[in-house]
Amino acid sequence: MRRGLPLLAIPLLVLSFARAEAMDLDLAGYLDMRLIAPTGEQSWVQGGLGKFRFGGGQNVRFGEAVLQANADLLDDLSAQVTARAEPTDSSVVDLLDAYLLYAPRSDGALSWSVKAGAFFPSISLENDDIGWTSPYTLTPSAINSWVGEELRTLGGEANLRWNAGAAGTLVATGALLCCNDEAGIVMADRGWGMDDRPTGLFERVRLPATTTRLFHMPTPFYSGMFDEIDGRLGWYGGLTWELPGGLGKLQALRYSNTGDPAAVTSRDTAWETKFWSFGARTSIAGVNVIAQQLTGYTAVEARGAEMATKFQSAFLLAFYDWDDVRISAREDLFQTRHDPASSLFMEDGDAFTAALSWTGAAHLRFTAEAIAMNSRRGEYTLDGYPASQDSTQGQFSVRYLFD
Repeated sequence: MRRGLPLLAIPLLVLSFARAEAMDLDLAGYLDMRLIAPTGEQSWVQGGLGKFRFGGGQNVRFGEAVLQANADLLDDLSAQVTARAEPTDSSVVDLLDAYLLYAPRSDGALSWSVKAGAFFPSISLENDDIGWTSPYTLTPSAINSWVGEELRTLGGEANLRWNAGAAGTLVATGALLCCNDEAGIVMADRGWGMDDRPTGLFERVRLPATTTRLFHMPTPFYSGMFDEIDGRLGWYGGLTWELPGGLGKLQALRYSNTGDPAAVTSRDTAWETKFWSFGARTSIAGVNVIAQQLTGYTAVEARGAEMATKFQSAFLLAFYDWDDVRISAREDLFQTRHDPASSLFMEDGDAFTAALSWTGAAHLRFTAEAIAMNSRRGEYTLDGYPASQDSTQGQFSVRYLFD
């Protein structure tokens, strides 16, 4: 049941009121067109086992249109709603987030803020641009691809900031959430992926046909992502240390949806998913470096037996800005292990991503990107592929930005 989604009505109604009352309403967004040299495997978005957003036969296409609305309602209260139009979404237009933010001003060392609604959890040091996009590459890391695919906070998050002067700033984050009970199903059935297509709030996600046939499920099979199934609240909490003098930041976060892996509805199943995430960001001789590591566990109960998937991934991203040009490179490592042991669902892989972007023309960003990945997963053999797959994807994006 989508009992948590009425939370979205709060910021949506507030934005409507803001427009009607001629309050301060800011609109920003982008239109994206792609030229793609795709890998040969069918994309997981289309029901295949391919790791990328695009699969064989997709060469020129409309990427998406994203519109973000921000309204300043009071001195300390604001609202944000982000919508996306994307051709593979069954409803074409969907929401990515919708929330209220209350951040009272403070002249002292302590300050705080709270937000409520639907939003991306405070995990990524990479995806900090509009619409859960990365300003460094077209395709985010495996970690932040998965966050966009399977995680969303429907609830509330609070942040407490302590400015410790010469020691920097310490930020404590805590959140309570509902309606993310299916989180983990894509990780277990497909493994890690790399794509820049976060799941819409009202969208149902297609699972690989190879997996659904193996478990005698209807094919094609679509799972919800943001539903409340077991009546339990999830949570996450973390600490961020913003180092003094612009040296960077360190971050640690623990997440648990506290799911009941035996709970089901007529269409969907709850998963128990929990993980640790650690991140760091700094600059060395003009080269900016971001690193993140995530280790977790997801489990479901089927026919009285529990099936669990342990997953972990890490990446190191470096980028350098030279006038209007940004050069970025990233290395990803990822792995899953299945319990009870099954070579079909155990996975090891690595990927190297290189991107070059130029923003010298007004409102335009041109980005070229190439990814070379090797992934080893026994399930590939059920589709007639070798268990070890070398996959490459090239993309060229023309993005029109407006604000």
